[in-house]
Amino acid sequence: MVIGTQLIDTFGRVHNKLRISVTDRCNIRCYYCMPETGTIFAPRAGLLSVDEIERIVRVAVRLGLRKIRLTGGEPLVWKDLGLLIRRLLGIDGMESLALTTNGVLLADRAQELYDAGLRRINVHLDTLDRDAYRRITRRDAFEKVMRGLQAANQLGYGPIKINAVAVKGQSEDDIVALARFGRQSGMQVRFIEFMPLDAQGLWNSEKVLSADEMVAILERRIGPLIPVPAADERAPAAEFRFADGTGTVGFISSVTKPFCGSCNRLRLTSDGKLRYCLFAVDETDLRPLLHSPDDDAIGDAIFGCVRAKWRGHSINSVQFVPPPRPMSAIGG
Repeated sequence: MVIGTQLIDTFGRVHNKLRISVTDRCNIRCYYCMPETGTIFAPRAGLLSVDEIERIVRVAVRLGLRKIRLTGGEPLVWKDLGLLIRRLLGIDGMESLALTTNGVLLADRAQELYDAGLRRINVHLDTLDRDAYRRITRRDAFEKVMRGLQAANQLGYGPIKINAVAVKGQSEDDIVALARFGRQSGMQVRFIEFMPLDAQGLWNSEKVLSADEMVAILERRIGPLIPVPAADERAPAAEFRFADGTGTVGFISSVTKPFCGSCNRLRLTSDGKLRYCLFAVDETDLRPLLHSPDDDAIGDAIFGCVRAKWRGHSINSVQFVPPPRPMSAIGG
């Protein structure tokens, strides 16, 4: 392992971001992610511990990964989350730490995590309609999510981003309501195209509400949108601001406009598998390497994963093969 060497794949992409799933368990059941019943979770003894995650991150940071995002499953159901945040924020060289959550437990844990040092947070929320929320998530937790957003805002988290999956025939009114909510609250709303990551094979291309279609809907129902030049050309979201100066929206077009050519991310699952792509069919198992004190072996495995990275996921081609694991097991 060569410390300080950039993590560059065979297509010249430099990697500096790592998304870490701390658990595969979740307290809601979004239909496009998990079946309502019958999900088989990894044994708790098989999940990475705080010490193991910290060790992997320390090695990763020494190799050039600088920006960490904690995900799940639902990370707030993991009792050790606050401790992990404190540990990771103490690692020299790490530039940012963020969290993605469904927000159901956010009101209960916002203060704890803020005190641990967390400031950047994304909340997944597809709709502002309680009945629609119940249909999508199969849980009646909408009011809890709204209380969580309010608590995070009052504590001073920032930026607070709202992530919403858009499905054609379902989300057209929701994206308008969420965009208006973002304009009123100052929160940043990002819309994500429906991707083939559900556990039940429900996805097909006709259900994809494209970014272009969403822009057209918002311009027709709210007002003109102006593209915002990206501060980082590798960022997955294309950002727009409303021409009247109030509010921005972002679009993650993984299906219709894949950003594979500039991808700078790796993913670590809660059971210790390193993935070079959300849609990868291959994984690098780091858990056996954690039994040895040799950090070089971990670093070499990270290098190997980056070097094996493919050009892209090919969703829109006949070569595409859905990943064998659902989104909840991969990490959001």
